[in-house]
Amino acid sequence: MNKVMPPIRFPFSWGLGAVAALLPLSLIVIIIFLLQAAWPAIAFNGWGFLIHNSWNLGNMYADPITVRGIEVLPRANYGVLFLIVGTLLTSLIALALALPIGVYAAIFLAEGLRGWPRIVGSFLVELLAAVPSVVYGLWGYLVLIPFLGKHVFPWLAHTLGVVLPIFRGPIGGGYGLLTAGIILALMVVPLITASLRDAMVATSPALREAGMSMGASRMEVMRRIILPGQKPLLIGVAILALGRALGETMAVLMVSGNALNSLPSNIYDPVSTMASFIASQLDSAMQDPTGMAVHALAEVALLLMLISVLVNAAARGLLWLSGNRT
Repeated sequence: MNKVMPPIRFPFSWGLGAVAALLPLSLIVIIIFLLQAAWPAIAFNGWGFLIHNSWNLGNMYADPITVRGIEVLPRANYGVLFLIVGTLLTSLIALALALPIGVYAAIFLAEGLRGWPRIVGSFLVELLAAVPSVVYGLWGYLVLIPFLGKHVFPWLAHTLGVVLPIFRGPIGGGYGLLTAGIILALMVVPLITASLRDAMVATSPALREAGMSMGASRMEVMRRIILPGQKPLLIGVAILALGRALGETMAVLMVSGNALNSLPSNIYDPVSTMASFIASQLDSAMQDPTGMAVHALAEVALLLMLISVLVNAAARGLLWLSGNRT
């Protein structure tokens, strides 16, 4: 009589470990894929890819030529300094605008509201985070750009431009660096607000009671006790918001002006970011018979991936330093 073998039962921790391993493995696979796709462009461009403003697909109607053993179109040249600058500037402007707004909104939801108003306010904040980026971009194109171009930018140039050269004209038509930063700020504020609000609400009431028993007001308790305890979370959320801003595509594409081969001279100038540039140039790159334009876009994607990884690594470092100091 055949004996039935008992089923092999793997420990539950093994299953969890296997699922958790999929995340870093997927990141490694993406980096390997981008590196493989970008390698011909890396060999062709060298370090000039990072320091030149010279994105040119070359003469599409001419026969390909061979340069350093690589087949490319005549006059093809790829430099993305303007994309690096545009990406970093728009993301930093977004973070500078979103952090104070997000923190104050979280304080208001956690301490200024009670009962159903807090529930409604929290729901609206979380709903903003669910709005697709293309909706933000369309709203920015139809509403924000005309408003900024006609009212806000002239006022900024007239007042702040007197003391800060970056705010001096020409102001353009409303597209540009500041507009893209504002759109990105609106998109990352819900992430900051929702995360910080949840942490504040979950703070032990004993801390508040201890502070108020010492004669501190509610705002003093918030400023001196609650917020300092949320510093590691705030650093982490800020870096997550920066990562979201670095990789945003459609909304920035619709409001940034899509500058090519030029650096912004003021805060109103059109710019391009790496993510939006890939989306806008992919169709043209596909027309390159040598495939070098697609390889160059893959190199842009690889560079954006590396910047995102470095940003997250910096966040881990800041959290580690903050934990050691406390």
